[in-house]
Amino acid sequence: MAKRSGGLRFQPSGGEKKPQVPTGKKQRLSIERLANDGRGIAFVDNRTWFVEGALPEEDVEARVLNARSQIVEARTERVLAASDRRRAEPCPHARVCGGCNLQHLSAADQLELKQRSLAEQLSRVASIEPQQWAAPLSGPEFGYRRRARLAVRWDNKARRLDVGFRASASQDIVAIRGCQVLVQPLQTLLPALLAVLHALDKPQVIGHLELFSGTAEAVLVRHTAALGSDDLKRLVDFANEQNVQLWLQGEGPAQPLDSAYRLGYRLPAWDLELAWRPGDFVQVNAPVNEAMVTQALEWLAPEAGERVLDLFCGLGNFSLPLARKGAEVVAIEAVGEMVERARTNAEQNGLQSAHFYQADLSKPLIEAQWAKGGFAAVLLDPPRDGALEIVRQMATLGARRVVYVSCNPATLARDAAELVGQGYQLKQAGVLDMFPQTAHVEAMALFERPA
Repeated sequence: MAKRSGGLRFQPSGGEKKPQVPTGKKQRLSIERLANDGRGIAFVDNRTWFVEGALPEEDVEARVLNARSQIVEARTERVLAASDRRRAEPCPHARVCGGCNLQHLSAADQLELKQRSLAEQLSRVASIEPQQWAAPLSGPEFGYRRRARLAVRWDNKARRLDVGFRASASQDIVAIRGCQVLVQPLQTLLPALLAVLHALDKPQVIGHLELFSGTAEAVLVRHTAALGSDDLKRLVDFANEQNVQLWLQGEGPAQPLDSAYRLGYRLPAWDLELAWRPGDFVQVNAPVNEAMVTQALEWLAPEAGERVLDLFCGLGNFSLPLARKGAEVVAIEAVGEMVERARTNAEQNGLQSAHFYQADLSKPLIEAQWAKGGFAAVLLDPPRDGALEIVRQMATLGARRVVYVSCNPATLARDAAELVGQGYQLKQAGVLDMFPQTAHVEAMALFERPA
């Protein structure tokens, strides 16, 4: 390894290097527009400032959170001249909590931002736009989240337990008293949960909590050391008094306090109930999830007996409604435990036409036995990094219709370009407002290949 030179320092050819903006500095800014992540954008001294909590046409005083090269990240400290589009945040924690970053913007303006973000990604990355824009799928502004994870930290110096959500752009915990985006049963449960946690003899052994509301309410307590008998009794008494399921997780998987617990969620439009366990993926917004499944089935339009491929199928959120509609469903998931639970869900709902397999979705699909014979339609709901390897193989599967459900417009746009290159046309696309009060964008796109 070559030695570093310790004596000489060279200036860049453009002249003396501009001093970096120090963290914590306050700066008055005039906001020009919104970034796709909901932050305001301003320009000062040839630097681009991304400012949390700021809106276009506002003057704000912002505090620097981070600076690198020509990019400065900041947070609004004071609004000096407010936009007509600004509203008072309903939640007292909104300006510091990292969970919601758009409460100062109306629901209509939030949807407009998300639609613009999707359109810009499709245009910029793939140079395409859909033949038809679908109306956004949305539900309640608040009281929608049926699953949440709460951070827990014991401050030994202050002898204080903090329970809440991570602060914006920080590992600090914002201690909450309530959360307005939780569904009402979880909002009602929260005060009693906070009380029992603060009453524990050794709260420092609690790692985090997960809350869920479906066919029952449940609380998962993740603990990093064994719970003392008195503390365990307090938690059990809390669960009994609140009529909630208590799940505990130490080093292994989460375990229910009572093996007779039944926990899951319903898809009433198809008379389905899906079993769920803490740690499994589930869409947190039940009304939008049901609307999303409805739209996916309408776009796929499966005929009775048609073979439909469901990739990244999870517990069967799309597979089981497709089977209920009469399709012959082949459903693929990478995680073996999820495949088994999806099979059980199909059996318990009396569905014989949904078949579940475990497979590495980064490998060629056409070699798999279950892929023989091809498919009339394909549905895929991949994670944030998309499904490029899969869409590269799409034409070999023979599908005329592809519905792509995305939680990341950037990778959707990238994969859309690949599908278009294989002869598919982008027929429809639209936003799924799964996470109101945040800039997170979910979307659905329909691709068709001409005969």
